[in-house]
Amino acid sequence: MHQENIFSHSNSTSLPTPEICFFQAIVMAAGSATMAAISIMIGLVVAMAIAFAPQAEARAFFVFGDSLVDNGNNNYLVTTARADSPPYGIDYPTRRPTGRFSNGLNIPDFISQNLGSESTLPYLSPELTGQSLLVGANFASAGIGILNDTGIQFLNIIRMYKQLEYFEQYQRRVTALIGAQNTQQLVNEALILITVGGNDFVNNYYLVPFSARSRQFRLPDYVRYLISEYRKLLMRLYDLGGRRVLVTGTGPMGCVPAELAQRSTDGQCSAELQRAAALYNPQLAQMIGELNNQYGADIFIAANTRQMAIDFVRNPRAYGFITSKIACCGQGPYNGLGLCTVASNLCPNRDVYAFWDAFHPSERANGIISQQILTGDTTYMYPMNLSTILALDSRT
Repeated sequence: MHQENIFSHSNSTSLPTPEICFFQAIVMAAGSATMAAISIMIGLVVAMAIAFAPQAEARAFFVFGDSLVDNGNNNYLVTTARADSPPYGIDYPTRRPTGRFSNGLNIPDFISQNLGSESTLPYLSPELTGQSLLVGANFASAGIGILNDTGIQFLNIIRMYKQLEYFEQYQRRVTALIGAQNTQQLVNEALILITVGGNDFVNNYYLVPFSARSRQFRLPDYVRYLISEYRKLLMRLYDLGGRRVLVTGTGPMGCVPAELAQRSTDGQCSAELQRAAALYNPQLAQMIGELNNQYGADIFIAANTRQMAIDFVRNPRAYGFITSKIACCGQGPYNGLGLCTVASNLCPNRDVYAFWDAFHPSERANGIISQQILTGDTTYMYPMNLSTILALDSRT
């Protein structure tokens, strides 16, 4: 699908520059014998001006969070939370697993396309060096949550505090390339995506019956605690230079195939996990609004990914899916048990499945969510969508 280049600008109504007026005056004053030569000179000057004019470049893009947005950092870690073997990546352009928890592209990939840039590399990738650093970086790590004790069963993962430390390290590396002032500008003008929170429920509070956190907190109190800790992370991101930050909420956690397989007897979404999402997402949006008021600008943009996903979960056929309950890859009820491996059931057409594996959307579902991030109304994006952000920022 053709994407309009929002960074292009029309010059059709611009006034003549002083340089052009100067050359016009020369031509009018010159005799006919020299007009041809002067015309050639004008042509050369204009050509050089076009050739050396500064070109608008795609802004840098930084990604923080969990497996929904991990582009492969966990490939470089000793952890059980990895997606570096088939059939992951079966529909990726290279047809090989990349570390993305998807059959193909994930949400950051689609956003990169809309920014007009290549996908961000994992921060731990040895390929992320030199000029490729200026595109941005992906710091996300599958299994992590807002809290440091989330995902402990996955062993070695990049927790949020460490992702932010890596962001500081990234800025030092870029400063060595382009200087401190240019680095600050690159970071201030960058788009940032942060997707975290779901694991704090499914891989912490609800991981096992009578988990430590569920004994420590009632659910409403736990949600308030998560929001207060998330606020600290976002404030730290602001301190590190983030000025345009997309913050996604949790998806419909009780409706993923893994939860249907473990908690549902009739194919309906888990009421308890849906209650958790219903408590968490509005409080996240409220906290984002409070932070924007505190900073006096629309720094943080709330993406209601729960609503984006629940649309096709409740009415899959309206979006071209044959099912939103059964994962494409997996085993057991709803293909929702265990890992997606070469021994798993695998659907022949991933485009008609809303879920790729027990927890993660398919590439096509990621595309639908990304389109709502780009163009969705205030039901999905508040206070504005990504298209509006890009249009506003291109004028400043």
